Parts: sequence; structure tokens; C-alpha cells
Amino acid sequence: MANGLRRSLAQIRYVSPVMPGTADGLVASVYAQAEQDFGMVAPPIALHSPAPSALAASWAMLRETLLVTGQADRAQKEVVAAGVSAVNTCPYCVAVHTAAAQELVPGLDAAGISSGNLASALLKDTAMWARSSGLREPAQPPPGNFAELAGVAVTFQYLNRMVTIFLPESPLPPMTPKAVGGWVMGMLASAMTGSKPVPGASVDLLGKEPLPEEFSWAAGDSRIAAALAGAAGAIEVTAAPAVTPPVRELVTGRLHAWDGRPMGPSRAWADEAVAGLDKADRPAGLLAILTAFAPHQVVKADVAGFRSAADAADQAVIGLTAWASMAAARTIGSWLREQAPDRA
Repeated sequence: MANGLRRSLAQIRYVSPVMPGTADGLVASVYAQAEQDFGMVAPPIALHSPAPSALAASWAMLRETLLVTGQADRAQKEVVAAGVSAVNTCPYCVAVHTAAAQELVPGLDAAGISSGNLASALLKDTAMWARSSGLREPAQPPPGNFAELAGVAVTFQYLNRMVTIFLPESPLPPMTPKAVGGWVMGMLASAMTGSKPVPGASVDLLGKEPLPEEFSWAAGDSRIAAALAGAAGAIEVTAAPAVTPPVRELVTGRLHAWDGRPMGPSRAWADEAVAGLDKADRPAGLLAILTAFAPHQVVKADVAGFRSAADAADQAVIGLTAWASMAAARTIGSWLREQAPDRA
């Protein structure tokens, strides 16, 4: 399984990840924690490795919101991850986190996780809330620690965008026979859910940052607050060289007017959005706005256009797309804030 997983890192598109055997410094520290606490250096984390600070940010969010068990158990949080991913049409994440949920709750129906039609009243409410959590007016949240559940939802709003751009639809290693695909997913799920990570360990990989207002609902949970604040700060630093003020203003302005619903089906809306930018900023603006609103519409030419216009290396590609993904996640986090005053 470990050899197959390492081969699966070759599926990462557009950038070259740091391979586990060659990692050093911060990348090596993140990889070591991931292997210990998640059972693997998963491609959704490894794709960030050309930008070490973004790598640490993505890992800290995933670890502290999903993997560490608090008041909400891991199964409930896996249902949130799968539900958010289903709405965002991220089949890679749907497959991974549905398998994890089924590993923890034997007999859990995959279609039920996606649709919210579950026998458990708590998991049903959780799935229904997760599917609406990316809208300006989400459903009533289930009982429990709101910061934990909202933290998972925000994390997957971020990760779904990055995974959709940089990974294929299936998490299975290349050339996996269909007949053994279910067994392989079961093995991966067992590895992902087998450990009990020590709370807060990944926060040490990040700097101490103020909690963004959009995530104020996390203030009552110091671990999640520290992870989200540190991740947001790390991504801002990583993105600074790649995100010009006009691109930043374009994306944040459009997000301010957004209601969470899908864009498209064509890309005409994106072409119109960047038409007012200077020619030099348009490739970055196009890649950023597609990442924030419609990552499934990003194609190879969009990444190549940004690289060419900005003389951008892998670190800049990750920096720009991570910033746009986090900008969307922060916007959705601000909507969640409206329903959380007594739950954080």
C-alpha cells in the first residue's frame, strides 16, 4: 500500500511535489506527522510541498479539525468532509472520506452520506448541514462543538478546490484493477482512521497569527483557532509574491457579492471578470478567480498562462491557488459565523 501511495504522488498535475524520501526541513516535519497521524503522505497534502508554508497550513487544518477527536467524533466529521466534497463535486475527496466514514460506522450507506439519507438522526442532520454549509444561508447546524464541525467544513472548502485542480478524480493508484478497488480503499481508510493524534501538535509548524474575523466562531476552541489562524497567515505569506493588488481586489470583490452557488456552466463569466485587468495581470486573475469559484474549469492552459506571464515557478502556482482557495473558504467561514454565537 505504501509503495502504491508513493506512486500515486505522480498523479499530481501542474507541479512537482517533494517526494517523501527527499524531503527536508519543514516539508520533512509535515511528512513525518502525516505518516504518523494519517497513515500516509496523502496527495492532497503533498501537492502543496513546492510551497512549504502552504504545506504546513493545509496539514494543520486537516489534522486539527478532522483527525484530532474532540467533542465531535471522527465519524461525524468524516460525514461533514464527504458532504462538503459532494456539493463541491470533488470525487477524489468524496471517495476518500466516504470510505473513512464507512470504516468507522460499518454499514453506513455511501449514497446516504452524499444525500443525507442516513438512519442515525445525528449523522443525518450533520450531512444535511454539511451540504448547505457553503451557502450564504446554511441549514441549522447539528448539536455539538460548532468550531469542530465548521472547522472541517472550511478545511474542505479549501482542500476541495486544490484537489480538483491538481489531482485526478480517483484516489486509487494508477492501474488499480477495478475488482480490487474496494479493497484498496478499505485499506486506505483503515490507515487513515487508525491513530489518535495528540491535539495541537501541528500548530507548532505554523507561526502565531491573529484569528481572522471570518473564523471568529473558532475562538472558543483554542486548538482549532490556532490552526486556522496560523494557516491563513502562512498562506498569505506564501501568496504575497504571486497575488497582485488588482487580482486580490477582483477576487475578494466577487466573493463579497457571491451567494455560494456554482458558476457557469461556461467560462464566459470568468473571461468577463478579468477583462478589466491589465494584460499582465489577466493570467493570474483568471487562474485565481477560477480557483475560487469553479476549480473544475481550470485547465492546463490556465496554469501555463500564469507561469508564462509571471515567470512563475511551482511555489508561485501553489501560492496563487492556495490564496484563492483560502479566500473562498474565508468567505464561507464568514457566513458560518452568523449561525454560531452560542456554539463556539
